[in-house]
Amino acid sequence: MNISAPSSPVCILGLGLIGGSLLRDLRAADVQAFGWNRSPSKVQEAVDEGFDVSGDLPEVLRRTQEENAIIVIATPLPAVEAMLDAIQEYAPTCTFTDVVSVKTPVWEQVQARGMQDFYVGGHPMAGTADSGWSAAQEGLFDGAVWVITYDHAEKNGQIPSDDWSDRWVEVARMAFLVGAEVVPSRSRTHDSAVARISHLPHLLAESLSIVGDNGGALALSLAAGSFRDGTRVAGTQPSLVRAMCEGNREALLVALDEALELLTDTRATLAGPERSVQDLAEAGYRSRVRYDVRAGKRQNVGLGATASNRPIIRFRPGEKGWMHHLVQAEEMGARIEIF
Repeated sequence: MNISAPSSPVCILGLGLIGGSLLRDLRAADVQAFGWNRSPSKVQEAVDEGFDVSGDLPEVLRRTQEENAIIVIATPLPAVEAMLDAIQEYAPTCTFTDVVSVKTPVWEQVQARGMQDFYVGGHPMAGTADSGWSAAQEGLFDGAVWVITYDHAEKNGQIPSDDWSDRWVEVARMAFLVGAEVVPSRSRTHDSAVARISHLPHLLAESLSIVGDNGGALALSLAAGSFRDGTRVAGTQPSLVRAMCEGNREALLVALDEALELLTDTRATLAGPERSVQDLAEAGYRSRVRYDVRAGKRQNVGLGATASNRPIIRFRPGEKGWMHHLVQAEEMGARIEIF
């Protein structure tokens, strides 16, 4: 696949782990990129490192409008509403995307403001337990999935306009450029999936941390790999965990009920005559193997790059029926390549 840079500069609103890492990667790829952050101290840190960053949101967005830049909303979900209002006021014709981990609330807020012709949702499945500008790093998105939504095109079965299609492609190019694998999805199906593989793991990690800690000093001294790996995301700032989990409440409750049922059934068999956890252990092992097969890496793809074993769907945006390829890719969990 020929990966070309976006044709426009990129403006990133919010320079935490994801926004800051994207800014670093774009600069490394020689893409004109600038950003905004609300914290004066973090703005100064970024400026000291040579990045084009400001704490004046109206000024940054006026510049964005003048340069027809792509906007990336990289703030937590509770701040998205204010970002949309500012974009509508100062940069109303710019393409904008986001990296919020829950897509339906963002899509609903976009529609409520009539901004859907300019919006392409996104969510890079990358991150660490750390947050803030100091946690940002080059290469964070290399090999990661970057979900790009297409609700506007799918809505009412309408064929998207060429203008919106071009905006969608520009966002995809940005994700490709930083090494991500693009998987298309609609907002609600995305939220249902991430409730299971991202938001529920946060609740389980918090629970495991508490249970381990309740074991006292000896338990914590004996804790090794399984405890460390199982509780890694419990190191995430509680405010961020609340934003993602509470923002995806409906889908998370379904996944949580399923996990509780599995644990309750396992407790019953362990406490009963069988005294066994066999069913859970064997089913979990098989599920993990399926994940490893899907996400495993193979080497030497292109010029020394790596790629996952996810299915690939290739197409040319704008060709007849190209939106059907997005639906097919979503159903298969496939990554896409465009040419």
